[in-house]
Amino acid sequence: MKVSEKILKFLAEVTFTGKLPKGIEVMTPYSDSKEVWDICQTFYNKYYDDENPRKLILGINPGRLGAGSTGIPFTDTKRLNESCHIPFTKFTTHEPSAVYMYEMMEAYGGIPVFYSQFYINSVFPLGLLKTDGPRAVNYNYYDSKVLLHALEEFIIDNIKKQRAICGGPQICYCIGSGKNFKYVSQLNERFHFFEDIIPLEHPRFIMQYKSKEKHQYIDDYLEKLSRY
Repeated sequence: MKVSEKILKFLAEVTFTGKLPKGIEVMTPYSDSKEVWDICQTFYNKYYDDENPRKLILGINPGRLGAGSTGIPFTDTKRLNESCHIPFTKFTTHEPSAVYMYEMMEAYGGIPVFYSQFYINSVFPLGLLKTDGPRAVNYNYYDSKVLLHALEEFIIDNIKKQRAICGGPQICYCIGSGKNFKYVSQLNERFHFFEDIIPLEHPRFIMQYKSKEKHQYIDDYLEKLSRY
């Protein structure tokens, strides 16, 4: 089976049916939006139309302006159009994390080269929103112990599935060198998913607080991504 087929099967089936804490809801862009599903089919058939193994990169969980709007991790609509050359004009999103990631990919050797070697998704592959007054804001799976307890069985199952999709070295690059890396490392001690987990600083932190040092962080990514 081609990698694209494995990924699209995973995305088509991924759903969370457990009970969530009050005020928390799950975004399921792959099943909720035909537009997102069409983007996913085009993207994964373009970059993953082969049977070659990939190395796994796991973020935290999708945000509204990145994968929540396009279905593609760390990819807003601007990067979808300008970097991936997948036309989309129904709405526009701009996500600083996507800016960083695609600049890093270009430095790695280009978008096709990067995606030929890596598969990106998330520890919790669906988006999370928390009600904050009249609006909903992005939420992380680890922001509440009660939430994390509710999600843990689902997270474990989906890490196993995403590791199987890649079929490459049993390593994981973890985007989010703090709580995300700590939690994945703790799970790995229990379930032995990976032989090694390598932390990467989160692009949002870099762009928001360390933008003047962006190229140093890109160099750090390139060094770590080239280890295996």
